[in-house]
Amino acid sequence: MMKPYFEDWKHTMYLWRKNKLAIAGTIIIVFFILTAIFAPLLTSYEPDVQNLSIKLQAPSWEHPFGTDQFGRDILCRILYGSRIAIQIVLIITLVSGFIGVSVGIIAGYFGGVVDEILMRITDMFLAFPSLILAMAFAAMLGPNLINMIIAISFVNWTPYARISRAEALRIKGQPYIESIRSMGAGHLRIMFSHVLPMTLSPVMVQLTLRMGTIIITAASLGFLGLGAQPPSPEWGVMVSDGRSYLIDQWWVSTFPGIAIALVVLGFNLLGDGVRDMLDPRLRR
Repeated sequence: MMKPYFEDWKHTMYLWRKNKLAIAGTIIIVFFILTAIFAPLLTSYEPDVQNLSIKLQAPSWEHPFGTDQFGRDILCRILYGSRIAIQIVLIITLVSGFIGVSVGIIAGYFGGVVDEILMRITDMFLAFPSLILAMAFAAMLGPNLINMIIAISFVNWTPYARISRAEALRIKGQPYIESIRSMGAGHLRIMFSHVLPMTLSPVMVQLTLRMGTIIITAASLGFLGLGAQPPSPEWGVMVSDGRSYLIDQWWVSTFPGIAIALVVLGFNLLGDGVRDMLDPRLRR
């Protein structure tokens, strides 16, 4: 029984090695995760400790990314900000993925009125740009990190719902589902034991691809003051802090912006690689 799984995993690793962009994305994301884990070991500074005597210093050996308007080391704040970014990505991915998959499977499996109601609600969310809708929710709930996570989760579930619904519609008509139902299996057992596993592959691809979008949306809300609040070392807040100094002290905003760009690039490359590895045509 273990040999087919081993061969499948071996083939997956072969496809990963053949995809240079996926390798590059994996390296970026692994580096991102390691910096978050070992942030206290990579810097001797504290992210919130102010020292006005060294404010707005240019990059140097002592402060490789310079200091901000309060004399805080920017490299240190970026390293600690990666921890916040990981928390945001993981929580929003889990919450929005759970909501979207649940809605999609229920809508596709039951069909009829249930499908119409759930899909029209999904269409209502899709009718607005996700960033604008997230801004509205964040403003309504109040500007802080937790409310920002809730707001993004509420607007990020719709793609997973549509994918799960399409897969549920395809799977529920299969002969083996009819056989399972004729043997007395209930709706919950069929949905979560037989339909759900078949939807995970396309949903996983979409989850990976949208992690970069989550980073950008969170940074955008932080930049607008609707997300994490100062003195939090969240990257969007750091970019916003440097707006007034962008011409002469460019490093205050530039380095956090580069961190956002690199992580988003890593997630996009990794998502493309996961999509290719899970493509049945390539796996043949």
